[in-house]
Amino acid sequence: MPEHSWSCALQAVAGLGPAGRGATTSRMSMTKEISIVHHADRRTDVMMPYAPGIVVRRGKLVFLSGVTAAAVYHSHPHRDEEFDLPSTMREQAVLTMENLKKTLEAAGCTFTDLVSATRFLTNVAEQDDLNRVWASYLGGHLPTTTTVEVSRLATHARCKLEISAIAVVDDGGS
Repeated sequence: MPEHSWSCALQAVAGLGPAGRGATTSRMSMTKEISIVHHADRRTDVMMPYAPGIVVRRGKLVFLSGVTAAAVYHSHPHRDEEFDLPSTMREQAVLTMENLKKTLEAAGCTFTDLVSATRFLTNVAEQDDLNRVWASYLGGHLPTTTTVEVSRLATHARCKLEISAIAVVDDGGS
């Protein structure tokens, strides 16, 4: 794509008209609309810590990069002294959820806006510890989740958990 086309595309995405002037279109604010999907043969006698599916009919999607118990803003290349992390899944899960909460808040969201999360663990046997912390932050809210065991996380060898997520918020017209 020619440089001019990229510039025009970026201006369009940013809502800018020619010479950086604001676009003249106006939009009404629309409340998000989501619904949980269940199978026809859903079992109600078991506790499900996630929703099988969620349909987003209206709202603004917010994509969150993976967070761990480590500080979100850290040196690259990594410096070992910046990764003094607790050794238990419970403690790392709390720090990870706090980092996720900060990112959600920075995007104008809360945990109840989550519709999907992927949770990467270095030891799936510690999933119950994660689930207890997860439930304490989300209460009764159940986004879709996928939990995957990995041999190591890229952030640091001491990290036990990484969570990436998608949220939906009201479309405020911006």
